[in-house]
Amino acid sequence: MKNLNIGTRLALGFAVVLALLVAVSAIAVWRLQSASAMTGNLINEQVRNERLIDEWQRVIEVNAARTSTAWLATDAAEQRAVEAQMKRSSARATEVQNTLVDVLQEPGAKALLEQVLASRIAYTTARAEVFKRKGAGDIDSARRIYAEDMAVKRTAYLAALSRLSDSQRSVLDTTAARIAESYLDGRKLLLGLAALAILIGIAFAWAITRSITGPIRAAVEVARTVSAGDLTSMIGIRSTDETGHLMAALKTMNDNLVGIVAEVRTGTDTISAASSEIASGNLDLSARTEQQASALEETASSMQALTSTVKLNAENARQANQLAIAASLVASKGGAVVSEVVATMGSINDSSRKIVDIISVIDGIAFQTNILALNAAVEAARAGEQGRGFAVVAAEVRNLAQRSAAAAKEIKTLIGDSVEKVDIGSRLVDQAGKTMDDVVASIARVTGIMNAITTASDEQRDGIAQVNQAISQMDAVTQQNAALVEQAAAAAASMQEQSSRLSQVVGVFKLAGLAPVSPSPVAPRQQAVARVAPLPRPVARPVTRTVARTITPTLARPAPATRTPVAALAKDEWEEF
Repeated sequence: MKNLNIGTRLALGFAVVLALLVAVSAIAVWRLQSASAMTGNLINEQVRNERLIDEWQRVIEVNAARTSTAWLATDAAEQRAVEAQMKRSSARATEVQNTLVDVLQEPGAKALLEQVLASRIAYTTARAEVFKRKGAGDIDSARRIYAEDMAVKRTAYLAALSRLSDSQRSVLDTTAARIAESYLDGRKLLLGLAALAILIGIAFAWAITRSITGPIRAAVEVARTVSAGDLTSMIGIRSTDETGHLMAALKTMNDNLVGIVAEVRTGTDTISAASSEIASGNLDLSARTEQQASALEETASSMQALTSTVKLNAENARQANQLAIAASLVASKGGAVVSEVVATMGSINDSSRKIVDIISVIDGIAFQTNILALNAAVEAARAGEQGRGFAVVAAEVRNLAQRSAAAAKEIKTLIGDSVEKVDIGSRLVDQAGKTMDDVVASIARVTGIMNAITTASDEQRDGIAQVNQAISQMDAVTQQNAALVEQAAAAAASMQEQSSRLSQVVGVFKLAGLAPVSPSPVAPRQQAVARVAPLPRPVARPVTRTVARTITPTLARPAPATRTPVAALAKDEWEEF
C-alpha cells in the first residue's frame, strides 16, 4: 500500500468502507425481505386460513343451532325459513371449503381437511335424513337418527374442524416463531457485520494514517536537521507515493546542499591557499625584480663578449668558405681522372674477353686436330707396313695437338683470372668514382653551410641590436613589476578576508566525514627567496678555424622586437608568478 498515491489510498479506504456498508445494507435488505416474505405468508395465507376455518366453525355452530330450531319448529313455514338460512350458511361453508382446498398445500393440513370434508358429508347426510323423515311424519325415526346419528356426526364434524383449526394455529405459531428467530439471527448478523466493518474501517484508517504521517514526520525531521545545519542525515525512500516523492526531493536537496557546501568549503580552502600563494608570489616577484635588474647588467657585459665572438665567427666563416671552394675544384679534377680510369678499365675488360674467345677457338682447333690424328693412326694401323711411317707422323701430330690444347687451357685459365681481376678492378674504380662524386657533393654542401654560417653571422649582428632594444624594454617592465607587487599585495589581503568570511558562513553546516570549518585566518606562506648571484662576465675566446660539427644551413632571422604594452606585460608576469 505504501507505493500507492495518497489519493488512491484514501479512495481505497473509502471504497472498502462503502463496500462493507453496501454489504451490510444488502444483507439487511435480504434479511428484511426474508422476514417480509414470512410475515406476508403469515398474514396473507396462514392468518387467512385460520380466519376461514374460524368462519367455517361459526357457520357450522350457527347451522347446528338452526338445525335444532328447525327440528323443534312446528310451523312448516318457520321450518322452511330456517332451512333456507341453513342453505345459505351451507353455501358459505362450501365456498370456504373450496377456498381451503385450493390454498392448503401441506400434507398434514390436506389430510385433516379431507377428514373434515368426510365428516361434513356424513353430517349433512344424517341431517338431511332427519328432516326427510320428519317431513314424512316419521317423527320417532327422525328423533332417533337426530339423537343417535346426526348429533354424533355433528360432534365428529366439529372435532375434525377443530383439529384443522388447531393445526393452522400451530402453523401460525411456528411461522411467528420463525419470524422472531429470523429477526434475532438477522440482528446478530447485522451487528456482527457492522462490528467487522468498523474494525476493518479502523484498520484501514490506522494503516493509511500511519503510511501518510510516518513519512511526513520523517520529512519534517529531515527539514529540521537541515535547518539546523546538519547535512549528515541518511534519507531513505521506502515508497513511490507523494511522501516518497517528498523524501526523494528532500534527499536530492540534501545531496545538492552537501555538494554545494563541500564545493564552497573546497573553494574557501583553495582561496585561502591561493591568497597565501599570492602573498608568497609577491615576495618572489619582488626578489625576481631585483634579480632582473642584476641580470640586465650582466646581459650588457655579455653583449660585448658576444660582439667579438660574432666578428671572429664571420672571419672564420670566410676562410672556411675559401677552403671549401678550393677543395671543390680538387675534387672535381679527381672525379674527371677517375672517370678516365673507369673508361680505360672498361676497354681492358673488353680486350680480355676477346682474347678468351680466341683461346677458345684455338682449343677447339687442337681438339679437332687430335681427333684427325687419331683417325689417321687408326687408318695407318689398318694399312700395316705401308702405313707405319704415316702412323709415326700421325702420332707426332697428335702429341702436338695435345700440347697445343694443354697450352690453350693454361692460357685460357690465366686470361680468365686476368678478366676476373679486371672486373674487380672495374668495380673498384666504379666505387671510387661514386666516392669522388659523394666527396664533390659533400664539399658542395660544406660550401653551402659556410655560406649559411656567413649569413648567420650577419643575422647575429642584427640580433645583438634587437637584444639591446629588449634590454631597454625589460627595464621598463621591471618598473611596472614594482607597481604590480603593491596591487597584488592589496588583492591578496582582500581575498584572504573574503575567504575568512565565507568560511564562517559555511561553518554552520555539518557534513558526513568532514569537520566543521574553523574561521581562522590563513597565514601567508613564508618562502625564503634566494637572491641570484651575479652572472660571471663571459670572456671572449679565439675561435678555431676547423668546424667541429655540422651547422644548420639556414638560420631564422630574429623578428624585430615590438614594444609590448605595459598592461599586457603586467598580465603575463602575473600569470607566470
